[in-house]
Amino acid sequence: MIDQALSDDDCWRIALAKDRRFDGVFVTGVHSTGIYCRPSCPARPPMRKNVKFYANGEAAEAAGLRACKRCAPDQQSREEAAVKEALDIIRHAEAPVSLERLGAITGYSATHFQRIFTRAVGLSPAAYSRALRRERAGEALAQEERVSDAIYAAGYSAPSRFYEDRKGIGMSASEWHEGAAGKVIHWSVIETSLGALLVAATDRGVCCLSFNEGEAELRARLPKAELVEGGEDFHALFKAVTDAVEQPGSGRNIPLDVKGTAFQQRVWQALRDIPPGETRSYGELAAALGNPRASRAVGGANGANNIAVLIPCHRVIAANGALGGYAYGLEIKAELLRREKT
Repeated sequence: MIDQALSDDDCWRIALAKDRRFDGVFVTGVHSTGIYCRPSCPARPPMRKNVKFYANGEAAEAAGLRACKRCAPDQQSREEAAVKEALDIIRHAEAPVSLERLGAITGYSATHFQRIFTRAVGLSPAAYSRALRRERAGEALAQEERVSDAIYAAGYSAPSRFYEDRKGIGMSASEWHEGAAGKVIHWSVIETSLGALLVAATDRGVCCLSFNEGEAELRARLPKAELVEGGEDFHALFKAVTDAVEQPGSGRNIPLDVKGTAFQQRVWQALRDIPPGETRSYGELAAALGNPRASRAVGGANGANNIAVLIPCHRVIAANGALGGYAYGLEIKAELLRREKT
């Protein structure tokens, strides 16, 4: 059986879309021809009544099917092994590992291995390595007395590398180390057609966006920050956020100031990659990130999202097609989805 988080209807939709992100998650068995394929196989779609889905090639072959020569799903296990080997190398390396070296170790050309790794993990090898170092830096900054010690402990060769890595993605090392103490957050509660909207932002971008909350909830999230209400300098940003709520899907260029673990960042980016008007189940999202059994972890990262609408966790629904849960109420979730589809 395939992972229970994916229904047969999910798999059929994925196969029709020829979505490469799900290669290795399951195979499509076509019993009228006696072959099984990757979800991304470029061949003409078979009739639905002739199709059955299997967890892997071994299960399909046990059912009497043979591998498609066009998409070669039997090669998937080799690709998965290569990605796992590369992940292990990156995690244990004291310095960044070049793409050429990873390709040579795994037996692929650098460009082909980059495609394999990115499809399986959701990040390129270089981006994954940077996210991993940032995550380790966060852990080290909470433990080390000196910021410089934490930077070296996280695997950076010099402090300049860390600061370059942190550009545009959130708090600086010192701010992070102090738990955001002294960080200035401008905020406002704005009335929208969906109710009161709390908007909070730093000079880098939006750091919190939520419905039916106010200063008390914001202070609970950011207890060491200095909260400043309003501010003319943030008028244009707050208006852009309001417009994005009234017309969901229109705010992709609004700057964000968020931090999270490497996995959370991957989930949040995957949420932003879901086209407006479309939805995904937790299982589909987990599979797209290369780990179909991580639906609970995806749910946890989804729940840790403090920026509603702009990081569109409302686009995740239950596997059976029901709306599922939403922190700000199903009525708001349903209306956001309705507006996006319109």
